[in-house]
Amino acid sequence: MNSWVTMKHSNISIFVPHIGCPHICSFCDQRTISGAQSAPTAEDVRRTCEQALAEIREPQDTEIAFFGGSFTAIPRRYMLELLEAAESFIGEGKFRGIRLSTRPDYIDDEVLSILNEHGVTSIELGAQSMDDAVLTANERGHSAEEVRRASALIRSYGFELGLQMMTGLYMSSLGSDMATAREIVRIKPDTVRIYPVVVLKGTRLGELYESGEYEMPPFDDMVKLCAELIMLFYENGIRVIKCGLHASDGVDGERVAGYYHPAFRELCDMYIYRDRIEKLIADCTDTEVRISVNDRCISRAVGQKKANIEYFRGRGKRVMIEGDSSLRIYECRFRR
Repeated sequence: MNSWVTMKHSNISIFVPHIGCPHICSFCDQRTISGAQSAPTAEDVRRTCEQALAEIREPQDTEIAFFGGSFTAIPRRYMLELLEAAESFIGEGKFRGIRLSTRPDYIDDEVLSILNEHGVTSIELGAQSMDDAVLTANERGHSAEEVRRASALIRSYGFELGLQMMTGLYMSSLGSDMATAREIVRIKPDTVRIYPVVVLKGTRLGELYESGEYEMPPFDDMVKLCAELIMLFYENGIRVIKCGLHASDGVDGERVAGYYHPAFRELCDMYIYRDRIEKLIADCTDTEVRISVNDRCISRAVGQKKANIEYFRGRGKRVMIEGDSSLRIYECRFRR
């Protein structure tokens, strides 16, 4: 498999690296993030889609996804070549549509009309922060208002809207990250991706970190914050489709600091369940308690290496986790 393509549950992700990006943001080493040294051709896209059609059981639920750069900022002819190659695989018995990620300042009526004509179904914007001071400090080159404007325009064309945010950026705080999340809730995207910052070699953030100018909150504080963000979005009907970078994102050997963990989302979910169980049993004097969660969430409630079980054991409680298919994700029931 080529380095510019990965296959996930609902996406065939094709990485289009740094081409067209008008800014080098403080955190960005695009070749590392995308895991790619060269850009895919239209023929590469066709070959990848043909292979995926032969391997994926339900392609109608899958989108061809162009990630890794600012898709609408790449040269127009190249963008159209990639879109046309992907579009030929959309239709009866084929893929559901095309998903792409881009910058909010490269969205306008002209480009949205083109995307609408070529099978694009979902657009994700790299908002990163809704705090203009944080955006400026990290050299994003756009404002929070441009995120709002682009989001509204995307909505007006009927696309699914996704927003991506970063936590722990230079000049941000846990409070400003929470304020960004609340502003995202007001925008009402369909999906969100949360990226706790990972400091990479050769970036401005790397320089600031090594000089001591950029100090980061403790890892556990960031897990707690991201757990709170997940619940905020969940309670407002917004799907969190990713939280944290994975080893497959190519950062493991390039990072110098930051909030990297191969299962960061699971750590957040573990904290969510711990907090909910703790509140449920706060007034219980029994030393043994039974908690029901959704069948598919038992391992999250138990925690990695039974961390939640051990946490409550240290507080004099023997907590037993049981499955109940009638419960929703994050819902817990205390069984006496």
